[in-house]
Amino acid sequence: MATKASENATMVENTTKKSTTTKSKTKIKKEITGPKKNFILDTNVILHDFEAINNFEENDIYIPFIVLEELDKFKKGSEQINYNARAFVRELDLITDDDLFTSGAELGLGKGKLYIVNASKDNKKITDAFPERSPDNRILSVLSEIAEKNPGMKTILVSKDINLRMKARSLGFLAEDYINDKVTDVNIFDTGEHVVESFDPDMIDRIYAQPGGVDVSEFNFEFQLNPNHCFILKSERNSVLVRYNPFTQKIKKVEKDVNFGIHPRNAEQTFAFEVLNDPDIKLVGLTGKAGTGKTLLALASALKQNKTYSQILLARPIVSLSNRDLGYLPGDEKQKVAPYMQPLFDNLNVIKSQLGQNSPDLRLIDELQKTGRLEIEALAFIRGRSLTETFCIIDEAQNLTPHEVKTIITRAGENTKMVFTGDLQQIDSPYLDMQSNGLAYMIDKMRGQNIFGHVNLVKGERSELSELASNLL
Repeated sequence: MATKASENATMVENTTKKSTTTKSKTKIKKEITGPKKNFILDTNVILHDFEAINNFEENDIYIPFIVLEELDKFKKGSEQINYNARAFVRELDLITDDDLFTSGAELGLGKGKLYIVNASKDNKKITDAFPERSPDNRILSVLSEIAEKNPGMKTILVSKDINLRMKARSLGFLAEDYINDKVTDVNIFDTGEHVVESFDPDMIDRIYAQPGGVDVSEFNFEFQLNPNHCFILKSERNSVLVRYNPFTQKIKKVEKDVNFGIHPRNAEQTFAFEVLNDPDIKLVGLTGKAGTGKTLLALASALKQNKTYSQILLARPIVSLSNRDLGYLPGDEKQKVAPYMQPLFDNLNVIKSQLGQNSPDLRLIDELQKTGRLEIEALAFIRGRSLTETFCIIDEAQNLTPHEVKTIITRAGENTKMVFTGDLQQIDSPYLDMQSNGLAYMIDKMRGQNIFGHVNLVKGERSELSELASNLL
């Protein structure tokens, strides 16, 4: 009996300690995270990231019924937004019960609750300002009602639609963009070649004398040296283009390679060929304005390595202009996407024009196309494929969401190299910007990885007119 009493006393003591610890943890958590908030999600947030509801920590999330109605319109189709709509509805179905519409459904440990709500009445303030009963205005009505019911909490509309955010703010509500996958440091896309001035000329001579490179421990750089970082060392007497090779831990000279008749015209293009031609680098990001040669350099490098890879795949997202969708174009699947793929064919023709009529490389390109080893197709057709032994070039990647880029990269099988090219100043999607697009997100997250390389091309080489227009217009 004494033993039993002792055990009971111990259990009470442990329970008390556990309770005290829990309270302490709760107090610490509140101090760190701040006051709890309510977030109202717009449809475009879910279409951008179907897992968005898991990214609001301990705050509560409200989804208006009109958002579900809009998601229903996107369920059919093969684009990424269609996939996201279906994935979110499936995830929602797993947590659906009566509480979802009354007291809210728990989202998990350390997270808030999810509510599906509708405005019980029209808000006169909103209807006076925006009389049309549009989906956006119905979302504003929900925002207003939740804010009125919770006067002591911040109620915030989260939308990637700038106009809706402006409408909400004009009515005195809080509104913000979905920033979970936004890049905070965009400076990596502002500069081109990195030049280290007043460098030791004797060390530059050593780099020239040692083709394998000089051990990185012998250098004392005043900047962060990332894997595959390319830059210029310059002294009063000499200079050299170099790259930090993370596999050998050496600073090595970058050679000016010629790939299928394409000569690099500046240091940045030379750096691009360096990372494109290295089989140890499995993922490459090429950024730069129009005319800097991003796609051309990637394609020329791929053709040079045709014996290393069993297939060369060029793909780009289809961005319809003037509401002219694929269904309105004549022909079969290949013929429908051909107009959108023409820029890739143009780059291929530039390479062909650099080769002589009797050049074996020209005949090789024709053979690669005939045998299907060189494919040019729409990006939507990549979903579900497993790409092995492939040099894959994704053009116009700035129009992809972070989740789309992740989906594409996870298609990579053994001995596959992926190259993403894009101009962050030419984003066609209304819900993406320089900080939230998939290309910028990938480069930001992959920096520091040995198998990743990034080169930002600044100087346009297409023509004097193209460069002038890019800078002035």
